[in-house]
Amino acid sequence: MADVSLDQVQDHHAATVAARRHFLTRFVIYGLLVIFAAIYLVPLLVVVLNSFRDQQEIARNGLISLPRSFRLEAWGQAWSTYCIGGTCEGMQRNFYNSLKMTIPATIISTAVGAMNGYILSKWRFKGSEALFTCMLLGVFIPGQISLMPWAFILGNLGLSNSTYGLIVIHVIQGISFTTLFCRNYYVSIPDDLIKAARIDGAGFWRIFRKIILPLSSPILIVTVIWQFTGIWNEYLFGVVFTSGQQQPITAALVALTASGTNVRAYDVMSAAVLIGALPPLLIYLFGGKYFVRGLTQGAIK
Repeated sequence: MADVSLDQVQDHHAATVAARRHFLTRFVIYGLLVIFAAIYLVPLLVVVLNSFRDQQEIARNGLISLPRSFRLEAWGQAWSTYCIGGTCEGMQRNFYNSLKMTIPATIISTAVGAMNGYILSKWRFKGSEALFTCMLLGVFIPGQISLMPWAFILGNLGLSNSTYGLIVIHVIQGISFTTLFCRNYYVSIPDDLIKAARIDGAGFWRIFRKIILPLSSPILIVTVIWQFTGIWNEYLFGVVFTSGQQQPITAALVALTASGTNVRAYDVMSAAVLIGALPPLLIYLFGGKYFVRGLTQGAIK
């Protein structure tokens, strides 16, 4: 009886120690996660609060301070009246330029990538692997290297200083990524499914429309989010190949911070930054869970 009681006491002590160790481990993990989350979120919170504060209050109390006023005028100024790059039209024109550039470039590059992935995974031909390897080089080549060739191409096409020129650039530059994503995802679709469809008389386009596309939602969502955020946030091509009223919103944001006036309108700048960040944030807010799910289903195999 004494041995049994001693064993029970020892088991209870071991369980207590294990539970305490589990609690301490979880406490440390969640504490670190909270700290890292705060590091990322605090700058965003400062920008959001300053966009609603009065400029005089910001000048008096500093950028990092609890708000004592609430006003929406900075948003209106940033959108339609603030002077940027010599014009006093706010950021609305640049915002629309980015939309006109990003939406078609995202759709076209995703469609081309899906078709390339379909061919390179299900309709292999002699040299297809070598072709895929060559296309992958575009993933690793930095954009700075392609500036001179793009200047030559856009000049000869008559697309210099235009949104259409940026669309062409982002479609071509994005095909490597979209092909990689879609090809790796389509490899996981059983070949027997394609063979059965071909035996039933389905051809290239019918298999793509009836079999491949209905199974492609996860990877297409991943590709659309990837392309949209990448193209929207891109700065180099926008500032090199466009000027004035043709520039996208990222170029306008840099011009806003580099304005020659000594007085910084931090309330308007904060509102402008949030206007520029709003579309990618909304895309990721509504499609974020599909993005993670799509990545785990094959995009990075």
